Order: sequence, then structure tokens, then C-alpha cells
Amino acid sequence: MSAAAHPQSQVDFLNGAPHRKHPGVTNMKTLRLPEELQRAAHSIIKRAQLTRLTDRAQSLTNFLWSRKRAADDLTLRKKAMSLEKVLWEKEREKRGDLDNQDLKARVKQKVLSELKRTTYHWTPIKYDEELGLVYIAARLAGGYAAVRRALNEIKKRDPSFAPHSLLDFGSGLGSAVWASHSCWGDTLKEMVCVDSSGPMNTLAERLLKGDNEKAEPHIKQVYFRQFLPVSPKVQFDVVLAAFSLSELSSKKEQEETVVTLWRKTSSYLVLIENGTREGHQILMEARDILLKKQEKTVHDARAASVFAPCPHELMCPKMARLPSVPCNFNQFYLPLPLPGHHDRQTEKFSYLILSRTEPVEVDREGLDWGRLIAPVLRRSRHVHCQTCCPDGELRRVVVTARKHSRDVYRCARSSDWGDQLPIIEQEEADDIHSDSE
Repeated sequence: MSAAAHPQSQVDFLNGAPHRKHPGVTNMKTLRLPEELQRAAHSIIKRAQLTRLTDRAQSLTNFLWSRKRAADDLTLRKKAMSLEKVLWEKEREKRGDLDNQDLKARVKQKVLSELKRTTYHWTPIKYDEELGLVYIAARLAGGYAAVRRALNEIKKRDPSFAPHSLLDFGSGLGSAVWASHSCWGDTLKEMVCVDSSGPMNTLAERLLKGDNEKAEPHIKQVYFRQFLPVSPKVQFDVVLAAFSLSELSSKKEQEETVVTLWRKTSSYLVLIENGTREGHQILMEARDILLKKQEKTVHDARAASVFAPCPHELMCPKMARLPSVPCNFNQFYLPLPLPGHHDRQTEKFSYLILSRTEPVEVDREGLDWGRLIAPVLRRSRHVHCQTCCPDGELRRVVVTARKHSRDVYRCARSSDWGDQLPIIEQEEADDIHSDSE
């Protein structure tokens, strides 16, 4: 919408707020771990006295970032058939006679060799205590930053929401508990952490108790389990799975887990993955499952709707392009104060929030909002913005005070990658290059 078409829009959406705090701003400044959590993590690591911790933490970080899903049987069969077809065509060109048992055996062997060479060899990660300690150094601060940023989307846009219960699937070190507590404090009365690794659950409890097993936990009402609650009727206000779906062994298991987590969701389901093509694709598949699939047995008839980051429920426009690029976002954070961990770091992640209820969003009446999908480029007297719009299109907009009004221009200049902006005009659809990679 242009300023001329909607002369009051900038007044409506600001509602007296300063431009740098307009309703679409959900980005956060550089995050640091809660002081109690940082002290406990430092104490646990110091007591363990692991050798080469910095190198091992970096290696684990790189491994987790590059990790892909296990290839399912159907994908492997299709790939094998395609390879076999190509090889037979080559053999037909070389020699006319293909009725040869030795030739068939050679083609089969070539197919198997090529599959072995090009297929990602997925294996489950088994976290014992030592690997859990390396994980603290590698991922505690970054994981906390991603979860805290995603939850801030709910906190900012649905300020009246005060959850009483939380379910964290694949809870690991309990980062989601700390991030949720930072958001909503003592309104949370029950937090259930589910992780199949006993040693990780033990480390998460030690972090809560400040590395003192006789002390009271800093956050109370936290319960650790190795399996999800069985009853489909038990629901939680917030259900969260951060960097967990990608650790499941097959697409089928991922689909079943997503459906189970949604059944247990009363208000918001929050899914977070690495900001890679693989992570983004996992989230988009989860989105499609919950928006389109009809369950045989319905325990809660309220349908799913996309809350963030997508401003629409159409196919992701980034997935529709070849080559596809991930829709991801950045959050700055301060790492644990360990050797080699001094500078501010960036967590690049993808996330998806689905809602069962219509949130009471403030100061947004009558306006469509787009999501900024790349860094805002601030130039003299104009700002370049790339947005994903409610009609499912990607658009590039050059915002100026003269063309769009002073308020819209200053809001755009104060916004950044991941924030929302009111849709100010329809121009330059398509051909958007992304900084997501």
C-alpha cells in the first residue's frame, strides 16, 4: 500500500510508538546467557577438564551444521533406477547387445558404488557425558539465542499470552526452559523436557542447580523424561522442538513426531532448525503436514494456522525457485567465556511457529505485513527492503520518505532482517537474490 492510498496507515500502525519500536520489530539485540546458566556451564566445564575442548567444540559445531537427514528407501530406489537407466543408455551406445549376464552384474555394481559414493551416511548421535560437555561449549549459547529469538515473536505480537505449561521435545541441555523463563517468568508452572539421552538430562539438571546437586533448581517445576507423554489428550500451552526433527531417523518418523507434537499443542507449536536448505525443508514439510493432512482421530478440532515467520500459508516462494535457498534469520549472541570464544557470534537458524488460536495482535488493524527476508540496505535517503508478502510473492522495495511518507521510511530504516513491515507497495516481484546462504 502506498502512503497516498492510505494516508493514515503510518499513524495507525505506530499508535504513538517510536519508529525503532514499531509493531513489526521482533529482532533482539545481542543476547547473552542468563548469568546463573553461564556460571553453571563454566563450573561444569572447568570441573571436567576436557582436553582440546575448543577444537572439539568447533568440530561438533561444523558437524551439526552440515548434517543431513537419512535418505529414505523411496528416494534411494528412485535414485538407483535413474542411475541404472543412464548406465544402460551408455552401454547401448557402446555395444548393441545388452543381453549379457556379466554386463547386468557390472551395471548393478556401478549403481551400488555410485549410491554409496553420493548418499549421505546418516548415523544417530549418542550423547554420553563427555560429548554432552563438548555440546555445552559448542551449542549452549547459540541454541539459547535461536530459541529466545523465536519466542520473542510470540511475546511481542501476542503480549497477553501467558503460558502455564511447556513441552520441550529433544530438550538437550534445557535451553528452551531458560529461554521460556526469560520470556514469561513464573507464569510457567509446568515444563516437561523430553530427551532420549539420560546423560543430557543429567547435565540439564546440573545446569538448573548451578552445578550443585544439593541446591534448589534456579527454575522450578521442570521435569525430565526420556519419552513423550502417552496420552493424546494431555496438551501444553507451548510445545517446542529445537534442532530435534533433523535428528530423527526417517521422514516417516519426522512426520509422526510432528503430528504428535501438534496434538499436544494447546496454543503455539515452535519448531527450530539450522538455517540450511535441509533445515528449512524439514520445517516446510512439517508446515504442509499440519496445514493439509486430515487426522483420523481428532482430539482438538482447532485448525493450525501459520503465525511466523511466513505471512501466508501458500507454498514457500524460496522453495519454488531453482536453486532453492533457505529462509533463515540471524541472531547475535555472546558465547561462553572459554578460550577462543571471545567475540560476538551469529546464530543462523530457520523457524516455524504454528498457532491453534487467533492471537490478539496489537496495533495491526487494517494492515498487511510482510517479512524482511534479507539484511536491510540503508543508503542515503533511501532503504532497500526484500520482503515475503501475504500473497506469497517475494518483492524488493526501495523506500523513500518522499514516496512513502516519513514515518514509513523511518520505520523501514529502523528495521532489519527478520522484522515485519507493513506492505507499502507492489513492485519488482521475482528475481530476488538472497543472503540466506
